Amino acid sequence: MRKSNILVLVSIFSILCVMNAYADVSAEQVFNPGLLKPVDSSLKVSVGNVAPDFILPSVTGKKIRLSSFKGKKNVVISFVPAAFTPICSGQWPGYNLARKLFEKNDAILLGITTDNIPSLYAWTSQMDDGGVWFPVLSDFWPHGEAALKYGILRPEGITERAIFIIDKQGIIRYVDIHDINKRPELGTIIKALEKVNSK
Repeated sequence: MRKSNILVLVSIFSILCVMNAYADVSAEQVFNPGLLKPVDSSLKVSVGNVAPDFILPSVTGKKIRLSSFKGKKNVVISFVPAAFTPICSGQWPGYNLARKLFEKNDAILLGITTDNIPSLYAWTSQMDDGGVWFPVLSDFWPHGEAALKYGILRPEGITERAIFIIDKQGIIRYVDIHDINKRPELGTIIKALEKVNSK
């Protein structure tokens, strides 16, 4: 099967997965913030820059340092604005279906929000019958410190909906500061990751 066909199938299946996963987080538990300003921050990094390092706690209790993957894995960072919101509650479960595609491209996915650990634990444990396969990290305190390094912390204290792909040398190779009101296309992320991994 051609790669373009695979990407289309991944996109279709991710939508189905998202619909099922979103149903796991009941409507009563999801806060709808309404339409927000698409982007409301000033990016501090660009493609070709060394990725700013950070160390953040995960929902498992383990601390994760970005630089620990240098020389070992490509890294895809998915910043999402907030737990228990509609688009975010659909975006991350969609990545469960694509796990093999991330692994095939020798990549680890890191999910980050400015929510605290208890909130993230409660939120992700309801996704897709038991969570997500990738580390979920809290940039809660010092509040938004990692997001500030990348220039994606919004004035209200949440992050942009952003994707960064970092190669094994620790260099940023892809940046998507997405409209906060829309979910990034999974097929586009995988295509960008394949390009990074092929070099």
